[in-house]
Amino acid sequence: MGGIGKTALAVETAHRARAQGWFPGGTLFVDLRGYDDDPVTADQAVLALLDALGVRGADLPSTAERQYDVYRGLLAARSERMLLILDNASDPSQYVPLLPGTDHHRVLITSRDRSDALPMRLIDLETLAPEESVALVTRALHDTDERDERPGREPDALRELADLCGHLPLALQIAAGMLRRRRHRDIASLVTEIRAAGDPTAVLDSGSPGADLYGRSLVLRPVLETSYRRLPPDQARLLRLLCLAPGAETGAEAIAALADLELKPTLRLLEDLATTHLVTPVRCVDGTTPAMRWRVHDLVRGFGVGVVEGDAGLREEGEAARGRVLAFYYRWARAADHWLRWLPGRPEPKRFGDRSKALAWLDSERAGLVAAVQWAREERYAHTAVRLSEHLAEYLDWRRRFDEKITVCGVAREAACRAGNRMGEAVAWNNLGIALRETGRVEEAVDAHTLARDLYRILGDRPREGNAWTSLGIALRGAGRAEEAVDAHIRARDLYQTLGDRHGEARAWTNLGVALQGTAEAIDARAHARDLYRTLGDRRREATALNNLGVALWGAGRAAEAIEAFEKALEGYREFEDWYGTGQTLSNLALAQRAARPTEARTCCLQAVAAFTRANAPAEAALAQSRADSLT
Repeated sequence: MGGIGKTALAVETAHRARAQGWFPGGTLFVDLRGYDDDPVTADQAVLALLDALGVRGADLPSTAERQYDVYRGLLAARSERMLLILDNASDPSQYVPLLPGTDHHRVLITSRDRSDALPMRLIDLETLAPEESVALVTRALHDTDERDERPGREPDALRELADLCGHLPLALQIAAGMLRRRRHRDIASLVTEIRAAGDPTAVLDSGSPGADLYGRSLVLRPVLETSYRRLPPDQARLLRLLCLAPGAETGAEAIAALADLELKPTLRLLEDLATTHLVTPVRCVDGTTPAMRWRVHDLVRGFGVGVVEGDAGLREEGEAARGRVLAFYYRWARAADHWLRWLPGRPEPKRFGDRSKALAWLDSERAGLVAAVQWAREERYAHTAVRLSEHLAEYLDWRRRFDEKITVCGVAREAACRAGNRMGEAVAWNNLGIALRETGRVEEAVDAHTLARDLYRILGDRPREGNAWTSLGIALRGAGRAEEAVDAHIRARDLYQTLGDRHGEARAWTNLGVALQGTAEAIDARAHARDLYRTLGDRRREATALNNLGVALWGAGRAAEAIEAFEKALEGYREFEDWYGTGQTLSNLALAQRAARPTEARTCCLQAVAAFTRANAPAEAALAQSRADSLT
């Protein structure tokens, strides 16, 4: 893309190659100014090349055809290899006539546009790595004043500045220039300005523009504008809309919804945009479906948002597009959520085909889904965004993304409250309480579940009131309020029995058994939960009940029965790819085997490390590794 440092890399490479004697015949350089209002044509460029080769005045042929003949003849006659740099080309017509016509010499072309028509080696330049970005700004400041202590004094601010510049060399150069001019101010002050503006280009282009080593102005927006203006209308529209997408990377199906297009034409437009380096295809690391996602550079995104905001018609188009992609996310997240909650014997959800594909889609779109829920702050999107949050709660629990869940549920709760949506508010409070409890904020969790319970009671939703009682009981136990926890679970159990909700009853028995830990009733309660889940065919929750039962049996000195329960629990957890439950059960099994079978116990600990790692539970993985090390 523009500003990536193509010219600088080409020139530096040429200097190094010549220093090593690769091109004894010399180097020819032409700036084709392909993205200026008046690009250099091949006919104009050949005159400059002939002049560099010594052909001028009376020796210069009068027609373009003869000029090309003389140019190619001179190159063919040269025995010493030359390097020809054709810089800043925007169209093959600028450089194809200038190719030497012999493979003796070498040609290096720089362009923002990828040409697939000619048999040439293509080298795509990406943005710098974060540490390289920091080094670039540090070096630029120290080249001016080696006593500048700001990079060493403010490493966090410097890293954030590099992030805000999108690790684009041009933006980093401009930022370094601004820091040189404001040498008595800290780096954090520039970071604060950029964050407050929202659009880095607005701040970075606000100073006095300098020039690079090649005489080009160090400004960002004109570079982005020239690339944007060259796009055909359909590509320009898709780029604008993609800049409004909620996530940094977006799947093709979501982009098609955003643009209100079928998938095939959307893919063709994305591939065309990729040749301009305004959009980057990103292949999924794990190879799951969808295989390709699409990323817009942060600075391009900021530019595109600015274009939309500056035109009333484009704003209206953008708002409609955001509504479409939010509706798309809601439909697909709802279908994926159904798979996570699906039980054998019930009708299978129609979309995705199985649970693993639903999880893969949620994983790939997670950042966009979480960001889309935050559109709930805008009234026109609030209703759908609140409903979307409800269908992300179970998934975020599966992946143990509790900080994200707190964000999602907090935004949804506020939006539901503003809209007078009391049911949405109650659901958000209960889901928020679960996330607060899992992050150690148990007293806040108790308050959240209490509010949810009271709202459900007012609304007359007794099944959800039972859920809130269950969640409240778990939070109360975490807060050390054991008697209140037992009471909450008994209330939940009794309510579910009245309603004839056997799944709810089984869940209540499970948690009641945990709350009764250390008592004779604990084993009976957990066994009852196991039996209910088995009758209902709920293998995943039966695994939870079995793991809990194993803990109670082990505590009662019934080791053989405990180990059998843990092993059966493992089968269920692995079937559902519940890696956190797998890790917990393996850890419990290791403790049960530790004295009699230390080698097997160590194997269980190591397997638990792998399971917790997959479950995004690093603290639990570290503890399991420590236990494994103690058994060596």
